[in-house]
Amino acid sequence: MTMAHKVAIIGSGNIGTDLMMKILKGSNELEMAAMVGIDPESDGLSRARTLGVATTHEGLDGLRALPGYGDISIVMDATSAYAHKVHHPVLIADGKQVIDLTPAAIGPFVVPPVNLEENRTATALNMVTCGGQATIPMVHAVRRAVDRLLYAEIVASVSSRSAGPGTRANIDEFTQTTSRAIEKVGGAERGKAIIVLNPAEPPMLMRDTVFALSEGGSEEAIRESIERMVEQVQSYVPGYRLKQQVQFERIGDNAPLNVPGVGKVSGLKTSIFIEVEGNGDYFPTYAGNLDIMTSAAKATAESWVRAQTGKVA
Repeated sequence: MTMAHKVAIIGSGNIGTDLMMKILKGSNELEMAAMVGIDPESDGLSRARTLGVATTHEGLDGLRALPGYGDISIVMDATSAYAHKVHHPVLIADGKQVIDLTPAAIGPFVVPPVNLEENRTATALNMVTCGGQATIPMVHAVRRAVDRLLYAEIVASVSSRSAGPGTRANIDEFTQTTSRAIEKVGGAERGKAIIVLNPAEPPMLMRDTVFALSEGGSEEAIRESIERMVEQVQSYVPGYRLKQQVQFERIGDNAPLNVPGVGKVSGLKTSIFIEVEGNGDYFPTYAGNLDIMTSAAKATAESWVRAQTGKVA
């Protein structure tokens, strides 16, 4: 049996609280050791205390002062990009493994079914963004089935109710970080990310659209690659699914598209439509955008532990 590693979560807001609930709900590899916040009245800290988890409302300094700090091996940061830039060097100096759920982009970008295997030895990992976790698997699925992925664009539409102060404060970082990860992790030569906060009532489920322009490969190969990737993501996000059939359009040499930084190109345009329903551990099920982020972080931490104990799955 794999020995559980003790985990601390910094950030007692929605994302940190949902992550805590997922770990407490069931993990053979992870044990909740501390929940850290700055508001003593936050729901996250209140729930943690009720569930027997050590808490502090004094931020990182409070965490480091806890009696069990030395036994904590993994710290997961669910604060903000700005705050994580302060937390990161301190945690690394203290010998902690760090999983960053902010768009700070410190450490390798990781999307579990795409590139976790090659980053198992890293001491710090960045989970990109919620939009990145939902769409980069699809970008990569196209890339591995073609000769060249010229361009990929993602549009993440989420309920405005699921976008809290932290998410709204990080909108610029979201688009920049996701765009970079589309290229670096997804494999596109050029990437672009757009986020839409939808005020519809009742709140909508997360919807993601991925457009990819490629050369080489067949429609059949791309479709099969996408379907395999959907199954991989569903292994840790059961509510992840194709909303409709993958669509294709041939872009001929007589009417090429102008891709900034690439030039005029022709090829095969692939359109992928994703819906993400949350698991309801803390967030409402419509907040699939947040649920996929915490699910990916949990899966990454568990994989880290299995790798260290020689039980890689």
